[in-house]
Amino acid sequence: MKKFTMTIDLGGTKILSALVDDENNIIMREKVATNIENGAEGIVKDIIGTIENLIKNADVGMQDIKGICLGVPGIINPFEGIIYNAPNLQLKNYNIKSEIQKVIDLPLFLENDVNLGALGIKRVEFNNKVNNMLVIFIGTGIGAALILKGSLYRGSSFFAGEIGHIVLNIQKERSKKNNSTFENFASRTAVVSRIIEAIQDGEPSVLKEYVVKGRKIKSRAIAEAVEAGDKLVKEHLYDSSRVIGNMLGNLQTLLNFDTIVLGGGVIEAAGDFMMPIIKKSFKKSYFDVTGEQTKIVSTKIGDDAPLFGGWEVINEGLSLNIK
Repeated sequence: MKKFTMTIDLGGTKILSALVDDENNIIMREKVATNIENGAEGIVKDIIGTIENLIKNADVGMQDIKGICLGVPGIINPFEGIIYNAPNLQLKNYNIKSEIQKVIDLPLFLENDVNLGALGIKRVEFNNKVNNMLVIFIGTGIGAALILKGSLYRGSSFFAGEIGHIVLNIQKERSKKNNSTFENFASRTAVVSRIIEAIQDGEPSVLKEYVVKGRKIKSRAIAEAVEAGDKLVKEHLYDSSRVIGNMLGNLQTLLNFDTIVLGGGVIEAAGDFMMPIIKKSFKKSYFDVTGEQTKIVSTKIGDDAPLFGGWEVINEGLSLNIK
């Protein structure tokens, strides 16, 4: 009998979920808004509803599901099911696994959302034929995942990959403020903040209307500004890209990856502009020959990456006889 895995990517604004077979076919998917206003109880209720809807709409039974993997944007214990801290979900020291399993009697595992994305990329884009890989997602924040000797490296307290918090303490080249971390300089949030600051100081940009009307500047707006040749936006993206490349070079010197994969909203939207700058800065930053054979690419599967990664986590947990 054919078995399926279910992955639920729990984000601060949306819950993206899918039922996946062993051949990496998405049988059914669903997306709903995340309900954080009602706290942990509301989030658990939405997750349970998502599970039940997927099973019903895909016309499969509970007995056909090997397990469920829940991707969480924060620090978690993958097998005990505890969310230590997920700021975007306003959850801290919360055993979400036990709460869900009060209603859903299936094996359930947690994984950091970026780790989950990296496992999906390894499985689908590289057919698991990758040895040492760094995956970085650049968007609202910056997160990374490490694949070492073909396996996910979580760290001794499940915190590995949180490179956004690495201290830079450099002067913002086109801003009045100092900057303390990689995420505070190179994320989309940081780039947008500097762009808004410059527009408010009178610098011209096609994004001025967004600032005047108080509209959010998202990745698509940044991409359209680049396509329009907006000097201000390109300058700030250049600064961010240069620092990203420099960080990749430093990490390459430390861990000697064969593959580096970039993803996230800003890369998907403006990768054609950013990737050449990132690669050039990377080449100037690693020690000696450590990065000469390293491939730097952008992911092709985008938001689906975590959905495919759940298969790996579920089968790892089941092999360890954890449910």
